[in-house]
Amino acid sequence: MRRAESGFSMIEVLITIAILMVGLLGLASLQANVAKAELEAYQRAQALVLVQELSDRILANKRNAASYVKDDIGADGKEVDCTGMAGADRDLCEFGNALVGASEKSSGGAAMGAMIGARACVTSPSPNFYMITIAWQGVRRTAIPAELCGQNQYGDDHLRRTVSFPVRVATLTVT
Repeated sequence: MRRAESGFSMIEVLITIAILMVGLLGLASLQANVAKAELEAYQRAQALVLVQELSDRILANKRNAASYVKDDIGADGKEVDCTGMAGADRDLCEFGNALVGASEKSSGGAAMGAMIGARACVTSPSPNFYMITIAWQGVRRTAIPAELCGQNQYGDDHLRRTVSFPVRVATLTVT
């Protein structure tokens, strides 16, 4: 009579290793998706801060609010020297520099503090009403945004992200 064997057989060890590998691959995939989601959230937060900044600049210069209407602000992706500019021109120049990330630079001097391929558009659909839209390139495909700012600029409009903010400028008159 043979004595009962105890312990694991080689096939049990191989199955355990295979299950462990599938679990680790799933964990690695989850980590990659988390990194993408974190980048998307960071870019959206940056866009919200910048759109609020331009809104404040327009409201601080109400008399010249129409001077802020412009397409593709910061679209060239280069920092511009704003010295010598004033009013709306200076505001748009500084805002364009913020869009390209000029406020945060790497140790090598490269701008890195903003969204990927950021650009902004300011439109005036009706008198004393302005719509500020910031567009940038996302890392995952989603639905195409309704806003036109940055359309056809990122290879695939499913990668385009936008944030819009309405600004209504009051016109006060003394009678």
